[in-house]
Amino acid sequence: MDILYKSTRGGEKSVSASQAVLKGLASDGGLFVPEKMPRLDVSFEELSKMSYRELAYEVMKLFLTDYTEDELKGCIDNAYDSKFDNEEIVPITSADGSYYLELFHGPTIAFKDMALSILPHLMTVAAKKNELKEKIVILTATSGDTGKAALAGFADVPGTAIIVFYPKHGVSPVQEKQMVTQKGGNTHVIGIEGNFDDAQNGVKAMFNNKELAALMKKNGYVFSSANSINIGRLVPQVCYYVYAYARLLGEGKLNKGQKINCVVPTGNFGNILAAYYAKLIGTPIDRLVCASNTNKVLYDFFKTGTYDKNREFTVTSSPSMDILISSNLERLIFSLTGENADVNASLMSKLAASGAYTVSDEMMKKADSFEAFYATEEETADTIKNLYEKTGYVIDTHTAVAAKAAGDFKKSAGDDAVTVIASTASPYKFARSVLTAIDESNGAMSDFELIDKLKEVSGCEIPPAIEEIRTAPIRHNTVCETADMQKEVEKYLKLG
Repeated sequence: MDILYKSTRGGEKSVSASQAVLKGLASDGGLFVPEKMPRLDVSFEELSKMSYRELAYEVMKLFLTDYTEDELKGCIDNAYDSKFDNEEIVPITSADGSYYLELFHGPTIAFKDMALSILPHLMTVAAKKNELKEKIVILTATSGDTGKAALAGFADVPGTAIIVFYPKHGVSPVQEKQMVTQKGGNTHVIGIEGNFDDAQNGVKAMFNNKELAALMKKNGYVFSSANSINIGRLVPQVCYYVYAYARLLGEGKLNKGQKINCVVPTGNFGNILAAYYAKLIGTPIDRLVCASNTNKVLYDFFKTGTYDKNREFTVTSSPSMDILISSNLERLIFSLTGENADVNASLMSKLAASGAYTVSDEMMKKADSFEAFYATEEETADTIKNLYEKTGYVIDTHTAVAAKAAGDFKKSAGDDAVTVIASTASPYKFARSVLTAIDESNGAMSDFELIDKLKEVSGCEIPPAIEEIRTAPIRHNTVCETADMQKEVEKYLKLG
């Protein structure tokens, strides 16, 4: 069955999977969603015997139906190889009654590698398939992790260039160093004087600028996105939730058909939406727990039915979740409307105009798979400390937000289902926050002294991604105001 993709706002005709991957964002500003949700056609007993690469094919083939078997398997094999420091690709660790799905064993030690290692391959195959003549310019806003993972994925990929905007004062020192030291003749990194939402709004404005698109085409360029708004990012993320279930079943930790709960730390809503899609295609998932930090716009939405970004923005120790406009939520909203593009477009117009919208009680009832909890900065630090002292297992700040949410949900609901927590980043990426949570006296150390201390504390080897930036030279030092983002793009591409 061929799966076509339609816009959540109804203003564009349906496109193939490869066309959706190339475009990233629909021309009407909407996001691409499958016209029909596929279903797994292989049993979990069979899936439990497969490697990650084999299972990823069984999931991705359902969504990316215009890719041939050879094309898709080639993309998967090129993505999930020795770049990952664990042969399983996604190992699962049991600690304090929950299973931690470790999504950070890729080249940039964050879960974004799971999708951004394969997206460049999906995109270059799509370009050939659709006879694209223009050079693809990946334009991306990052709250810390997407940027580096996208840069690493697209560096020196023929026929592409990549421009990443990040909040200059809103990422961790390690996140920033990873980006500004990035090699590759086709890479460009720009810090902005603003927060992630400012960066994301600036990028969306460029995507929707018809005059800029015409200027780009005249100069032989076309924009695409590496953010999780791209269906080519979302589909690979579905795979690891299916894999988690299959692995636990294969190891006897689950009975056939037994349901699990998934707890996901989320800012842009892409990672938990992928878990929802895994449920829709047939994975026995019961509750989806949305874990927020102090910027709890998603928590408030699930509790009240009102999405309101009009609030103070807080820079936290879990910066990848410091987001007030959760772009991927639009895909869920579209589903809750009964796939009514007009209603969805109206809600998104309200968000753009006033920064808020409210959905009906009937719509919220359709979101009954979701639970929402949040953690304060103090609770995040306490969770890291308590888990370490109890088990010796060290988690990063984002995973700690999820661990706190998992505990709160179990207590409030009396729910003792098997729980899978998405562990989205290596503690090495946030060493200062992690080690000061464990022992405040660690705060006096320099960033790389903390890295060495974390090795001693965790017993885990320092990842190559960290070692390579110790002495790496700064290659990108551009900083601009939000209003000048397009000027910087035009300058870098020499659009004239």
